Amino acid sequence: MDTLETRSRDVQERTFCKWLNTKLEMHNYPPMTSLVKDLSDGEIMGDVSLGRYNKNPRIRVQKAENVTMALDFIASRGVKLTNIGPEDIIDGNLKLILGMIWTLILRFTIADINEEGLSAKEGLLLWCQRKTELYDEVDVQDFSYSWSDGLALCALIHAHRPDLIDFISLDKSNKYANTQLAFSVAEKHLGIPQLLEVEDLCDAVKPDERSVMTYVASFFHAFSSQVIDALDQAETVSRRVVKFAELMQSVWTSQNDYEQRAQALLAALSSTQSQWAASSFTGSYADAKSHSAAFQEYKSSKKRQWVTERQDLVTLFGNVQTKLKTYGLREWKPQRGLDVAVGSGVMLQMSRRDLELAWKELLVSEARKSRSINAQIRNIKESLRHKFSDLANSFERHLQSISSEISALDGPLEVQQQQVQDIQKRLKPLEDGLADLLSVEDECRAANVEENDYTVFTYQDLAFELELVVQAISKKITFIDNQIVSRNMSNLTPAQLEQFESTFRYFDREKTNTLDVDEMAAALASLGIVYSDGDLDTIYSQLLDDYGAVTYEAFINLLVDIMEDQTSPEQLRDAFRGIANDKPFVTELDLRLALLPAGSIEYLREAMPRAGEELDYESWLDQPLSGVELSDGCVEKFQELKRGKKLKYIIYAISGDNKKIVVMNASDSSSYDDFLLELPSDDCRWAVYDFHFEKTGEGQRSKMSPDGAKVKTKMVYASSKDALRNALGISIEIQGTDTDEVEYESVLDKVSRGH
Repeated sequence: MDTLETRSRDVQERTFCKWLNTKLEMHNYPPMTSLVKDLSDGEIMGDVSLGRYNKNPRIRVQKAENVTMALDFIASRGVKLTNIGPEDIIDGNLKLILGMIWTLILRFTIADINEEGLSAKEGLLLWCQRKTELYDEVDVQDFSYSWSDGLALCALIHAHRPDLIDFISLDKSNKYANTQLAFSVAEKHLGIPQLLEVEDLCDAVKPDERSVMTYVASFFHAFSSQVIDALDQAETVSRRVVKFAELMQSVWTSQNDYEQRAQALLAALSSTQSQWAASSFTGSYADAKSHSAAFQEYKSSKKRQWVTERQDLVTLFGNVQTKLKTYGLREWKPQRGLDVAVGSGVMLQMSRRDLELAWKELLVSEARKSRSINAQIRNIKESLRHKFSDLANSFERHLQSISSEISALDGPLEVQQQQVQDIQKRLKPLEDGLADLLSVEDECRAANVEENDYTVFTYQDLAFELELVVQAISKKITFIDNQIVSRNMSNLTPAQLEQFESTFRYFDREKTNTLDVDEMAAALASLGIVYSDGDLDTIYSQLLDDYGAVTYEAFINLLVDIMEDQTSPEQLRDAFRGIANDKPFVTELDLRLALLPAGSIEYLREAMPRAGEELDYESWLDQPLSGVELSDGCVEKFQELKRGKKLKYIIYAISGDNKKIVVMNASDSSSYDDFLLELPSDDCRWAVYDFHFEKTGEGQRSKMSPDGAKVKTKMVYASSKDALRNALGISIEIQGTDTDEVEYESVLDKVSRGH
């Protein structure tokens, strides 16, 4: 099938074969007729310079040896052949053979072409474009379509030998005639063999690029090797005139450039020095640093540009003089004030070198500017050191004065209390002074002031000392307030006060002179006083209502109430249960963990019945002790309520002497509202109510401890509840601190859920 590739391969085969024949003719070898046939035995590729080879080879091995020898020789000449071996040539692989020959053409015909720095294909194309650029009908853009009408070939010949072709009279539309004319003239007059046929260019859809390049390269070498004296002489004369004109234009441009740039540099030097002279400092470190930063920026940018410009001007001036001397012309004298010093030579016009003098003045101004900035920074740092040291030393003196006043307090507690409160009011100016000190320290840090010989104190030192003084005042106020409270507690012994005060201070972890509910529980437990969570919350809430917080005064008053009621057996039993974690016995370890005094532990070990390490506090407490007891009729009334179902509820209370639990009222009224009306709003009571609900049970006991009741009363009722509970055997217990908690719906919900 006649494809573009096939036609291109045919053209290449003819062209490359003719090209090889030109090389063979130079060495008197017979011409080739077929690349495939004539190269297959390797003989034509041989040469005496290759050494011995097989002449008239008959067998494949001999052919392979010849071809291998030839390929090795080609490789030794620096030609890199890829994808081709002896067998490819022997077998007549035309495609690979054409590729090999093209590589040889590139290496020995096209590779050495050079035009304005471009080599090989690009250089050859540029050479063609330069030689034909004056011909309007010719536009060489490639080595294919641009050569299909013969005009490009005619233009190349006319550009070098206008005597051989009259380009103007050519019929530009007759591509066959033009192409044949170029072929004939080139072969006859220029010695360029006709490697192509007219049809290869004129009738081809796309002339083969490699074939065209091979042929056009012959023109390049032909014209490069010929010397046309007339043209050379004309070109030489023209070249000299053009070169001189270009030189003078370059000299004029350089002179003008020198003068303008020198004037600009002198103006810039003068302007910068004027700005430095007019600048001033505001006295702040930030301003001084901004001056320093601007100066450093000048040295790293503008100054370096000027140094470069100054050197360039010196070089430019020297280049102008050198160019003039080359043609024996007079040396150039720049405008007055624009000459520069060149090495150690004598100036052409003036003895004073204006640019050099201006540069020296700049260096003097630079040094003066640098010294002024450095001096300003040093002065500011020294001023900051004095400013900080004055504030710090004065602050320390005030702190020491206040500390001395605190340690010197004397006289009645109320007088000391007023004095320390007055001292506390004087702390506010000190706190403001500390803020001023921090501000100055920040200024010092910003100014990189890392040492100060005028004070030994830092902001952190003085802040720490101020905090100590604040704590000392707070502790002194607390101490005096507690001493006033302790002094007024005439019903406690000094030993008890000391024990209670040390306990309060120990559990006041945050040193606020108050206890939260957990701290209060721990403090009471350490004294052997333990309450259930509900009772403890009740007591804590009451103290908050009475005192606003569990202060030392509230704690001491609570302990006074407890001490007045310390003979309650149930209270003692609850205390031991708390220490024993609800075990029916207590161990020595339990007592020690409860922080009981060693003497008390020793007494209890001797007094209580024991079984090994277990101390039986239950049986010990059942022994006759003074405390709250159930009066006659308490249990009987309860049994009556259970048996006859006549009674609906029973209300119990503690007798006025706090010795017995008595029946206040027993009623058969089925109205729950009547029951609620009999519960006092400002006092504590127990009540047993026969409450009917779906779950079976023996009854409901309700302990009513209203928020309005006194703390001591609440404590007595709380510590005595077990005596009543154990005697009656109640299935459900409800505690209420206000009437909402014992309303019918609330109670129904609790008993239905088994609470």
